[in-house]
Amino acid sequence: MRTALCDRLGIEQPIVGFTPSEHVAAAISRAGGLGVLGCVRFNDADELDSVLDWMDENTGGRPYGVDVVMPSTVPTEVSDVDIESLIPDQHREFVQQTMTRLGLPELPEGERSGDAVLGWLHSVARSHVDVALKHPVKLIANALGSPPPDVIGRAHEDGVLVAALAGKAEHARRHVDKGVDVVVAQGHEAGGHTGEIATMVLVPEIVDAVGEEVPVLAAGGIGSGRQVAAALALGASGAWMGSCWLATKEYGIALGGEAMQRALVGADSSDTVRTRIYTGKPARLLKTRWTDAWAEPDAPDPLPMPLQNILVSEAHQRITRSGDPEVVSMPVGQIVGRMNEVRPVADVMESLLREAGETFDRLDKIR
Repeated sequence: MRTALCDRLGIEQPIVGFTPSEHVAAAISRAGGLGVLGCVRFNDADELDSVLDWMDENTGGRPYGVDVVMPSTVPTEVSDVDIESLIPDQHREFVQQTMTRLGLPELPEGERSGDAVLGWLHSVARSHVDVALKHPVKLIANALGSPPPDVIGRAHEDGVLVAALAGKAEHARRHVDKGVDVVVAQGHEAGGHTGEIATMVLVPEIVDAVGEEVPVLAAGGIGSGRQVAAALALGASGAWMGSCWLATKEYGIALGGEAMQRALVGADSSDTVRTRIYTGKPARLLKTRWTDAWAEPDAPDPLPMPLQNILVSEAHQRITRSGDPEVVSMPVGQIVGRMNEVRPVADVMESLLREAGETFDRLDKIR
């Protein structure tokens, strides 16, 4: 399976895998795809630098990319103290009561609570770009659309391609006009931040809008070889996949997540919900007792980004420590219904390629 995207990125298969785990990202690259490391979890640029050093040594010389979270316009940021003061007491009380009701354990003495993920802040995301460009990354992707013009320019000066996610054809058009090299057409089914239009509808719309100028990757609801083949049939140059890598053995090496993986393999495709409780922007999460609590009539409306993330940061730490699959807070797409076992990345990639090949052979017989 080879498309023009493979030549542009220097990869063997048109499969791009997004993941917060460096171990998963490296394994995807070694298997012939492009592993893309999500940087939002890194509050400290030096920590990201060390992880990318590890990536440089463990991808077998294969290309890899990074994903940042950066608005196209530079926002006005305030200090940590100012941000904390913007969170209403009503919201704090609700979160505390919910943590108690769900039986979430207190954090050990001395462990800092509420250490929010600062990667949602523009200044931190910019530091991620600074670090990434010191390494041989092949692609910088931005989850919030086109990066600022100077970031696109710096990437291009270093020979690095820039990708941006789009939930509408008009978004894709704006991205290309601003200099983006690859558009990720992410449909409603996807995990994390996602829009209103389904992948089956969105991908051909975006391909028709910009596909003659830049490669388009299909995202959302892709977790099998048949779905990769469908993405290519819709005109995409490849598939951008995120959720399926959560149920891999490599994911647990650095990030843990046994309870999360148990919750994922036990879920079906109806067990997700699109909500603003994770970051303040609409994102698809696994449906659990935590998400149910925010859907109760007495629950407050989620706060805007980045306040919501700061509000729930302690809860996320305590949820992880609880080891309870019923309260997991994890972005995942509707493809979760196909994630029925934890497997090595190489096995996932092999099954994707085998099934895609079988699909192409079957379609050849019905022409």
